[in-house]
Amino acid sequence: MFTVYYLDGKNVLLNQLRKSVPNEGEEVRIKGRKGKVTSVTSVEENKIHVQVELESVNKAKLAAEDDKKKRKKR
Repeated sequence: MFTVYYLDGKNVLLNQLRKSVPNEGEEVRIKGRKGKVTSVTSVEENKIHVQVELESVNKAKLAAEDDKKKRKKR
């Protein structure tokens, strides 16, 4: 069993107890956001740091979609 720390820069996004370690280039989904594993480093025997690059979220597009939902149809 490995303790896997998912990092975005220096920010810890998630830590999990896993049976296997993710590979570089693997697609992951953390807290509803898609990302890709950029590097995997072993800190100790059971501690693994995984650098993840998350897809950017376009907030302007999300705000526009919310406005459409709030309109009432008559």
